Amino acid sequence: MLTLASKLKRDDGGKTGRASGASDSTHRVSIRDRLLTKEVAELEANLPSTCKASFPDEDKLHHFQLAVSPVNTGYYYSLKQLNEHVFFFYFLLLQPPKVRCLTRIWHPNITENGEICLSLLREHSIDGTGWAPTRTLKDVVWGLNSLFTDLLNFDDPLNIDAAEHHLRDKEDFRNKVQDYIKHYAR
Repeated sequence: MLTLASKLKRDDGGKTGRASGASDSTHRVSIRDRLLTKEVAELEANLPSTCKASFPDEDKLHHFQLAVSPVNTGYYYSLKQLNEHVFFFYFLLLQPPKVRCLTRIWHPNITENGEICLSLLREHSIDGTGWAPTRTLKDVVWGLNSLFTDLLNFDDPLNIDAAEHHLRDKEDFRNKVQDYIKHYAR
């Protein structure tokens, strides 16, 4: 499936046929790309059932989208009547990865502009759970998926208005969540 992985295999197979000292930029693949190819393959093999990754350009694995479809989760338990509500996230793989929610959502840990409050996406975290070189894409994806279940945090929100709304009137909060899903989620 991955074009870059195919390219890596071709390059490995053709190493012996090159003249020593010759370098062709189309055949050079960085160690980072090799590691990323392995990490993406591991991610695709271990995605939660509620997630789907898509790569617009399979030669550029450091840019991709993730679709999350929370089903019967704690946060969306009242939304069973809404079929196929999907939230999209954009990934730019840096250290730490930059992730943005592309779907407008009424959520205490995601702003309406797409900023995400997830400790493992922070370069420096007070609690020590921030980004570290030992973290993987799989950790980030499972963390994003968990924002709709057990990592949902009304006590330390990024979207203070959503958290206060939940505290003030849970029923009206659910209605607003449903409105956002009907208008913005695909």
